[in-house]
Amino acid sequence: MNKALEQIKNLFLKINTGVLLVTILAFILGWQLGHKDVELKWQGFRSSINVENKEPPRNINIDFKLFWDTWDLVNKHYFDKSALDPTKMFYGAVQGMVAAIGDPYTVFLPPTQQKVSKEELNGSFEGVGIQLGFNQDKRLVVMSPLSGSPAEKAGIQPEDIIVRIDGKDTSNMTLPQAVEVIRGPKGTEVVLTIFREGDTDTKDYTLIRDTIIVKSVELSYKDSTAGKKIAHIKLTRFGERTEDEWNQSITDVISKNAEGVVLDVRNNPGGYLEGAVFIASEFLDGGDVVLQENNRGERMPYRVNRSGKLLKLPMVVLINKGSASASEIVAGALQDRDRAELVGTKSFGKGTIQEAQELPGGTGIHITVAKWLTPKGSWVNDSKGLEPDVKIEMPKPENGVVDATKDPQFDKALELLD
Repeated sequence: MNKALEQIKNLFLKINTGVLLVTILAFILGWQLGHKDVELKWQGFRSSINVENKEPPRNINIDFKLFWDTWDLVNKHYFDKSALDPTKMFYGAVQGMVAAIGDPYTVFLPPTQQKVSKEELNGSFEGVGIQLGFNQDKRLVVMSPLSGSPAEKAGIQPEDIIVRIDGKDTSNMTLPQAVEVIRGPKGTEVVLTIFREGDTDTKDYTLIRDTIIVKSVELSYKDSTAGKKIAHIKLTRFGERTEDEWNQSITDVISKNAEGVVLDVRNNPGGYLEGAVFIASEFLDGGDVVLQENNRGERMPYRVNRSGKLLKLPMVVLINKGSASASEIVAGALQDRDRAELVGTKSFGKGTIQEAQELPGGTGIHITVAKWLTPKGSWVNDSKGLEPDVKIEMPKPENGVVDATKDPQFDKALELLD
């Protein structure tokens, strides 16, 4: 079991073993220059590019002459020679190849975007505090604004469609490209043009970037109407720091003799699959947490991997439309295993698993390797999010302002734990 978990250390759900695809592209960039059947007619253009890996790709029945002819024509005829950056063109070719798959979560990351991705999972970066994803129409949407972030303070909400960023249309942007544009130095501005369900037009939000420190776990206590001490564990992500922060919180919960737990994964966009298995194992006594299904329809279960400390404590899980990916895995496992009721609104619906691979030159790739299912076999994806056992809507904002003192979803959770 430990070996199996180690193998998925870098699995994301935002977000696959396809190093072969990138290797093929590297071969493409060198093959034609060394292939005896193709003659490149440079006609006076002198290339300064040193192309390596000249072996042709195997088992691929495609003539790559078109690629090299295009490369040649652009280099010879494009009017602004200073704009012809071979490295950017190379990365662009790889990005285009991966994007052609049509899966918005399978992406190639140039060095800058790879750095941003790693910073986010490490829990500290400069930006506006938005977790991004795609809706079923493959439009760029807010999965959740981070607590206390400039985005949350400005009124950005889960499922807001980001139409433009600083005036740039987002229709063909990948996730890393969108993140790169939104991120920036503390104190600078970014304008998001948002369309929200129920509105008749878009609205511009001007956000001031700040340093975002993302804490994975927030712990507080609340007495129920019956006087029971209830631990409110707000889990905001599944990142590098989550396990340590979680263990510290659980030690406190036990020392305070809490009589119930509200596990709050509202606006939690996910993260590491291993983290989801770790958290669910705190509450489940053996059995399956999640099923992974590959492209052949074969299912591999990921089971409880440790002895949990809160196996018998009554609990309720809070979810909403910002709960996605790894948070849906945890909530779905606890619901399917009859360990907890879900309270709130339907979750986001991101039922695929991405694996992150580091590649040469500081680049990387996220590839969708499988889909995940709840222990009972439900695929939570696109419009099919997790349905709460008790549906409770949050109050509508008044004049764009949300009353933070009113939380009927949390109040209902306390009621169920009395």
